[in-house]
Amino acid sequence: MHSPDWLTIDGNEAAALIAHRLSEVCAIYPITPASPMGEFADAWSAEGRTNLWDSIPQIVEMQSEAGAAGAVHGALQAGCLATTFTASQGLLLMIPNMYKIAGELTPTVFHIAARSLACQALSIFGDHSDVMAARQTGFGMLCAGSVQEVMDLAAIAHAATLVGRIPMLHFFDGFRTSHEVAKIEAVADETLRDLISADAIRAHRARALSPDHPVLRGSSQNPDVYFQGRERVNTAYAAFPAIVQDCMDRFAAATGRHYHLFDYHGAADADRIIVIMGSGAEAVHETVDFLNQQNARVGVLRVRLYRPLQASALIDAIPATVKRIAVLDRTKEPGSDGEPLYKDVVTALAQQQMQGASRFATLPRVIGGRYGLSSKEFTPGMVKAVFDELGRDQPKHPFTIGIHDDVTHTSLDWDAGFRTDAHTDCVQAVFYGLGSDGTVSANKNSIKIIGETTDLHAQGYFVYDSKKSGAVTVSHLRFGPRPIRSSYLVDDDDAHFVACHQPVFLQRYDMLDKAAQNAVFLLNTPESPDRVWDTLPRRMQQQMLDKHIRFYVIDAYKVAQDTKMGTRINTIMQTCFFAISDVLPCEQAIAAIKQAVEKTYGRKGRRIVEFNCQ
Repeated sequence: MHSPDWLTIDGNEAAALIAHRLSEVCAIYPITPASPMGEFADAWSAEGRTNLWDSIPQIVEMQSEAGAAGAVHGALQAGCLATTFTASQGLLLMIPNMYKIAGELTPTVFHIAARSLACQALSIFGDHSDVMAARQTGFGMLCAGSVQEVMDLAAIAHAATLVGRIPMLHFFDGFRTSHEVAKIEAVADETLRDLISADAIRAHRARALSPDHPVLRGSSQNPDVYFQGRERVNTAYAAFPAIVQDCMDRFAAATGRHYHLFDYHGAADADRIIVIMGSGAEAVHETVDFLNQQNARVGVLRVRLYRPLQASALIDAIPATVKRIAVLDRTKEPGSDGEPLYKDVVTALAQQQMQGASRFATLPRVIGGRYGLSSKEFTPGMVKAVFDELGRDQPKHPFTIGIHDDVTHTSLDWDAGFRTDAHTDCVQAVFYGLGSDGTVSANKNSIKIIGETTDLHAQGYFVYDSKKSGAVTVSHLRFGPRPIRSSYLVDDDDAHFVACHQPVFLQRYDMLDKAAQNAVFLLNTPESPDRVWDTLPRRMQQQMLDKHIRFYVIDAYKVAQDTKMGTRINTIMQTCFFAISDVLPCEQAIAAIKQAVEKTYGRKGRRIVEFNCQ
């Protein structure tokens, strides 16, 4: 087993680190929230960073996502190792080429930061609408639910596609995973060399189009042979789940991190389970642990390889004691009698029952629900509501969770005050900033400093308005001694530290709703300490008294002006956070901030670095 190196990065960078090392061509066309993957790859090649075979991947930016998919298709036909990155409408534009790539059994991996499709309106935020629209193309579909899984499953996807010749969509939730910063174990080059089959690469190159061994490809077919040709791929798809599992097993031997096509977590004798894929599984995992401590018998089945779906592996992963199953889909298929994952689970159970081979004394009752569309919050309180619904005599189907549906009454009620014990030894902090004022960048650096200079686990998630620059940004940071599975925002009454970087927000946002008892509140304001209390809204004053909040103020814009920083207050507010929060000793924190400044602003010149350090 290779000794791990720790990184503090986001999901997009985790995917790009694998894709760049295992590719010779990356054809890109940026689209939110997948853009950073292509940008990372482009920057790394521009600075001469090489792949696993010591060559610099060629980055080609095309005129659209359709062109990017076409360029990948062409590179693959020439025997290259090629990849691309996309989301949402961009993935839809790739679908025609994806049918061809899959039909020709050509190995590749497309990395997808899964995102809503434009329906009644456009949304840039995350769900599974786009990847579900591509499930008929013939691409395999492998789902990651955390930043660590993004890096690990990206490597497994690249390894499996080469051996099995099924092209892969490696997807993870847009923003919730793609933009979450977390401390993870890096996948070493030695692990990748162990994982990637040199024989499979040689076979891929041998299939390249060449005048030295001409073949007919991409022809026109008539009814006499087309049907037979479509069925010819069956053996490849039947064999592929075992190939993916073999890659997962070899990855586990190298790293100690174990994955399966379907991973069950919870009570061995569970009577109720949730089936889910993506980042929502992390919140369910956390809630299952808490509920089972209260003598519940619940569990979660996490779907990793969604296509090709191996029904026997899915059913084998479910405890035989299960009587009720809720299947959660992060997409909506209007007019259908159930969403895609729900229908797959029901079909798998029904088929086994009809064949007389059921593992269950009584076929479990299955209900389906929708959650988290367009990054709508999915919290432990909502997870508990789903388990509670499963316990009713007549559980609702279909249902929604996370919204109030007063039109068709599909929604479940949930307790917004429900908490697990996951944060008892975890510090939670919330920062309100203005888009482009540097707050998000400073908080990303803070998370990296905590992750890289301490033994603490760290998580940072950043809520942007879709208008981005000039709109409010809210940074949610957590750090503690245990792995952090909380794939949801810091909730009301939970934040130990709240910072307001723009005084105008005092009148617009009830930010102290998030403050816990005895929390710290840091305010950037031009008001003097003896006058600032009178500038606060009355409700905020009362909250500070009721919650015994410690109050700190700084005129960061004056400090920025004095240190020739203009209006950039991010480094100033970051220094205040470390000085007040006691996460690190002050001298250690300042040294780490200066290192981060050097790394972040070094290419902009020494003057900028010196102003920040000052």
